[in-house]
Amino acid sequence: MPNKVLVAYGTTNGSTARIAETIAEVLRKEGVSAEAVPARSVTNVESYDAVVVGGGLYAGRWHKDARRFVRRHGRTLAGRPLWFFSSGPLDASASERNIPPVPGVKRAMVRLDAREHVTFGGCLEEGAKGFVARKIVSSGKGGDFRDFDQVEAWATRIGAGFTAESQRI
Repeated sequence: MPNKVLVAYGTTNGSTARIAETIAEVLRKEGVSAEAVPARSVTNVESYDAVVVGGGLYAGRWHKDARRFVRRHGRTLAGRPLWFFSSGPLDASASERNIPPVPGVKRAMVRLDAREHVTFGGCLEEGAKGFVARKIVSSGKGGDFRDFDQVEAWATRIGAGFTAESQRI
């Protein structure tokens, strides 16, 4: 069983951070030592046994901090259990069906042999940073579409996988 799991995330307005924190919290409840950390502040992943990386989606691309994290630590990530998540659809679609990773995330998954990817709904509310984000909110197309039951179920499955692996050893 992994002793320590990193949940690294890239976010602009904090929505993806809350998802990452929920994943880490669920993993801890499953008996796994886990911490959620902004991807840009991680300098070394050597001390982690497994890694979850998440990023908000902006114009069909993962948040720049998540992309840079994967590039910077790719060699080390390739040797560890690895999962990816994205957040972003500003509708209920992520709760209704599986949304595949965007092309850049898909390429990173293949290159690093990531175990799984999931897309969660996003959140864009009043006070959001950025011209485009503010325009989306002011047009009435913002809102909170995160499904924390879905986030918790996914994290529980990851944690249960660790428990099953440790029982086989």
